[in-house]
Amino acid sequence: MATQSSAHFVRLSAVSSGVKDIRETIAQAQHLLGEKQRRTMVFIDEIHRFSTSQQDALLPAVESGLLVLVGATTENPFFEVNAPLRSRSTLFHLEPLSASDLSVLVERGCAAENAQLDEVAKKHLLDMAQGDGRQILTSLEVACALARSDVSNTTGKQVVVSLGNVEAALSTSALRYGRDDHYDVISAFIKSIRGSAVDAAIHWLARMLVAGEDPRFIARRLVILASEDIGMADPTSLLVATACAQAVEHVGMPEAQLNLAQATIHLASAPKSNSTSNAIWSAMSEVRSGGIGEVPLFLRDGHYQGAETLGHGSGYVSPHVATPHNPAAQANDYLPEALDGRHYYDEHL
Repeated sequence: MATQSSAHFVRLSAVSSGVKDIRETIAQAQHLLGEKQRRTMVFIDEIHRFSTSQQDALLPAVESGLLVLVGATTENPFFEVNAPLRSRSTLFHLEPLSASDLSVLVERGCAAENAQLDEVAKKHLLDMAQGDGRQILTSLEVACALARSDVSNTTGKQVVVSLGNVEAALSTSALRYGRDDHYDVISAFIKSIRGSAVDAAIHWLARMLVAGEDPRFIARRLVILASEDIGMADPTSLLVATACAQAVEHVGMPEAQLNLAQATIHLASAPKSNSTSNAIWSAMSEVRSGGIGEVPLFLRDGHYQGAETLGHGSGYVSPHVATPHNPAAQANDYLPEALDGRHYYDEHL
């Protein structure tokens, strides 16, 4: 980009650069623009590692057009890049590499390492890469080093990398699970349970556990789901989810994975109903919009001195002492008069 636009190119790394480097780059850009009418393009790698103050230092130069900023980050920019800087930028989401792209990288890596990789080992390497080019090259490098440790594992000067070498190398590779993965995977987990997809729910649970997700966070989400998405269709689900949360606290990992799996399977297999969540959300929405009304006199507290003279509690009939000749008030009478007849709970949902 800098070459095509005849711009001066500056590369910075947020890992090793600070505000001083940014100010020096801005001063240099001002000089080039004033003396040679040449713009400056700055590339900042790992820009998410810049603090708020460091990102703020870039803002005036970016806003005025003095610097053309290109930033790269492995994190979600909506979490890690300041809103003012992000609003003046165009975001490009780089998708995971395809299997064919990764295959090309493996071939290049084998050529650089002077290594030979059989098809079974290559397929395993591609399957485990998760679209991450850097990870597949790192894993291949480790596999080649392991293969070279066996002096008999060579064909002339070329090292032969086996499936065992690749499996050993991958055992040191961490599962990709950044901040955005944290939200995406838990979303997939909850939606799978809601959709009664037991196997999918267990898969997403396994992804979180292998990545080191906090089991208490998973348990809390299960407790919420038990009421939000199952509710009265299977009231025991809340008991199961709550028991799971308690087990996670008392047992801890790794054994608590069994409790989480059991709760996940129970909730995914349970009948679903959102009548409970709809009821409270509808009622709260109406209250916020002004649907309140006065507490009916017969429902008011009549235990304090002087309450009876105000009519508080007068006419209330307890359902425990109601008789055919003295029936208790109907359920709708318990609402404020302005909301008489209102229904929030639908048992058929």
